[in-house]
Amino acid sequence: MSTALVWLRRDLRLADQPALRAAAAAAERVVPLYVHAPGEADPAPGAASQWWRHHSLAALQAALAAAGSRLHLAHGPTVAALQHWARACGAETVYATAVAEPEAERTAREAAAALAEDGVALRVLPDGLLTDPHAARNRSGGMYRAFTPFWRTVRAQLDPPLPAPSPHLPPPGPTPEPEPLAALGLLPRVRWDRKLEPLWQPGAHGAERRLEAFLPAGAAAYGEARDYPGQAGTSALSAHLHFGELSVRRLWHALADAAEQGAAAAESVEAFRAELGWREFAHHLLAQEPRLHERPVDRRFAAFPWREDPDGRLLAAWQRGETGIPLVDAGMRELWATGWLHNRARMVVGSFLVKNLRLPWQHGEAFFRDTLVDWDRASNSMGWQWVAGCGADAAPYFRVFNPVRQGERFDPDGDYVRRWVPELAGLPKQWIHQPWAAPADARRRSGVTLGRDYPEPVVDLRESREAALAAFRSLSGTSP
Repeated sequence: MSTALVWLRRDLRLADQPALRAAAAAAERVVPLYVHAPGEADPAPGAASQWWRHHSLAALQAALAAAGSRLHLAHGPTVAALQHWARACGAETVYATAVAEPEAERTAREAAAALAEDGVALRVLPDGLLTDPHAARNRSGGMYRAFTPFWRTVRAQLDPPLPAPSPHLPPPGPTPEPEPLAALGLLPRVRWDRKLEPLWQPGAHGAERRLEAFLPAGAAAYGEARDYPGQAGTSALSAHLHFGELSVRRLWHALADAAEQGAAAAESVEAFRAELGWREFAHHLLAQEPRLHERPVDRRFAAFPWREDPDGRLLAAWQRGETGIPLVDAGMRELWATGWLHNRARMVVGSFLVKNLRLPWQHGEAFFRDTLVDWDRASNSMGWQWVAGCGADAAPYFRVFNPVRQGERFDPDGDYVRRWVPELAGLPKQWIHQPWAAPADARRRSGVTLGRDYPEPVVDLRESREAALAAFRSLSGTSP
């Protein structure tokens, strides 16, 4: 009786799952296996991401059980675990889907070689992305370093196949006893994660529910609504995509109906698809720069004169949302409370860290890695290098987001700040983004005493901007 082992990684769903589908078509027994090997990832996922992984695996366990199958869990090292399970199950083939990260690709190569010694083939099928991040080439034959030409080329060629339904899975038959999910140790010992439970539903069912809530109206309005952090103008599907609970092909084609609602809706949907393009571009960059999370693409920035923060006071104020800059603090508090952060707020808090506080962008990358449920190595690293001005197609160094102006434009009534910084809720909207500029009597009537109810700004926005520009100009070859 032929047996196939399916090595699950970031493809935690049944529908449109190429490895499960190929295995079900080829074998009489299919054994789904997830191997937990945290030491093999560099950098390792943070606590919020691991919380999501735990619940995503629990959802997949339930879905496989309902389909007459079973999820098998094992501890790494990955290659040894795959060899053990292939031998124990008598598998002739191991199926997997691709994970476009350097360590994951290396592990797959090592697994293929080790399994081949036992006469077992490893088949890795494309998934997770719309493109092969290693394949796109510019006219000179090199890899792209700017998004616009990358997406122009890729978008013209994109024709993703329609998503496939869930396969009929043959039973796994007798198998070794798997690890219990709790033994993987993905949940924190101090249960701070309970605050996330009412907000998110990891797993394929949760992904479908969120997609249905977004379509078609959310997609049709996305082009304008996405910039306002106080509104539910984005899909919030990023974690579901990262863990493969939702096929990117499913999402791509699901947008088609929204695009048919008129020219404005079609333009809005194309803006959303361009954001998927940025996700593709991030993995394209990671393929070129395996240490994207720690080494600047623009090597000049290795010599950047960052500010000294010996006691960590400035970094801690930023992390806790206690900088005295309302929009920045609102964003950081949203992140801590929900494990997620609106993209506009991500840019604002990132710019404030690296340009106003002039602290290394790697500090921000590491903090987001630990606190975001949707942390993705490629996208997070690219985003931080973009805002710091040292990445591919990065924001120019002299672009410094002014959090007051950003708040006045994208949170004009102060709703976002009032939600996450409630101590400022009584301030009139003309002062909500700059309480230090409010007349003393206005602050008094609103019950706000700076330094007691809400911090004084840790830096002066104008002075810190000028200091940042001077520091950036000190790098060889930079000019306004």
